[in-house]
Amino acid sequence: MLVSDFHYELPQELIAQQPLADRAASRLLHLSKASGVIEDLRFRDFPSLLRRGDLVVFNNSRVFPARLYGRRAGLKSQPLSPNNPASRDFLRGRVEVLLTKQLQPHPNDWECLVRPGRKIGVGERLFFGEHDELQAEVIARGEFGERQIRFDPTALCGQPPSAGEARQHSDAFFATIEAIGHIPLPPYIAREDSSNDRDRYQTVYARERGSVAAPTAGLHFTPEILAKLGERNIETAEVTLHVGLGTFQPVHVEKVEDHKLHSEPFSISPEVADKISRARQENRRVVAVGTTAVRTLEYAAQQGSGEVRAGSGEASLFIYPGYKFRIVEALLTNFHLPESTLLMLVCALAGKENVMNAYRHAVAERYRFYSYGDCMFAE
Repeated sequence: MLVSDFHYELPQELIAQQPLADRAASRLLHLSKASGVIEDLRFRDFPSLLRRGDLVVFNNSRVFPARLYGRRAGLKSQPLSPNNPASRDFLRGRVEVLLTKQLQPHPNDWECLVRPGRKIGVGERLFFGEHDELQAEVIARGEFGERQIRFDPTALCGQPPSAGEARQHSDAFFATIEAIGHIPLPPYIAREDSSNDRDRYQTVYARERGSVAAPTAGLHFTPEILAKLGERNIETAEVTLHVGLGTFQPVHVEKVEDHKLHSEPFSISPEVADKISRARQENRRVVAVGTTAVRTLEYAAQQGSGEVRAGSGEASLFIYPGYKFRIVEALLTNFHLPESTLLMLVCALAGKENVMNAYRHAVAERYRFYSYGDCMFAE
């Protein structure tokens, strides 16, 4: 199967650059898996599309300001801003770091992407913030071009924290990240992040900090829409998958089967595992909100011989056409980039011909695309 089979043409002006003033005002393309029939609706229609007894599963991961602007060792400390051309263009030793995963069992170690990548070698020291509030050393290179960096705990505490001070140190670290970091908007949003993005590039039910990109299908929900689900006796559940390299990693191979997906941390509680088990026993649908919820549930089922069990780990399941779904029967999702693993997942669930036809329809009808864009419900 060729990656090029998942290509489609998208006019640049259809890529949403800003969120709508009203989260729930987005358009919704309703796609029938069985017939391929398409219906143009609004997101406020979503609760009425669900069946009584459906179990709707959300990803409650929370985005943190994971983009850091800094400098390489030897450059005099100066105020840094992404609006400063010297900082934006990475001139004179300026760097950008996107934190993608906190590594265990060493919480000071992070997987990240760096720019300019070719110039940042192992052993190099990096400094972040106007007053060098954070300092780190590059300790390794990864197979996907990422780096591993180790933050210096003494930059926050004055001395390495003891075991009993680890939680206090973690709180101080993330407080600094919140203060100096930037919301990691995707590269197709051609602007710098703003204070508004701290709220809008986040679902209203986000709880567990750890994602570097929003589970965007959930951005359309409001407290009122969630309340409507309850009024219709729609059961809900939350899993956690922290969005990292695996979700937005580009595909550089010619054949789909040759792509290797990066893993992302997930967790499923005993309560949620029980809800899923009961829904399946009672022949009720499991409806996933977003591709990350799909990957979490299907990976857990793969590991559990067809059953979703409570636990945590690293999900690395690559879903593309030909995959046999064990848990998820319907999916709410945003529109995804051409030739991306996310588009392949949607095609696996709803049929490649159906989905590609739906995308052509969405382009013709001037839907808004990608993170801040409109959505599709495939059932």
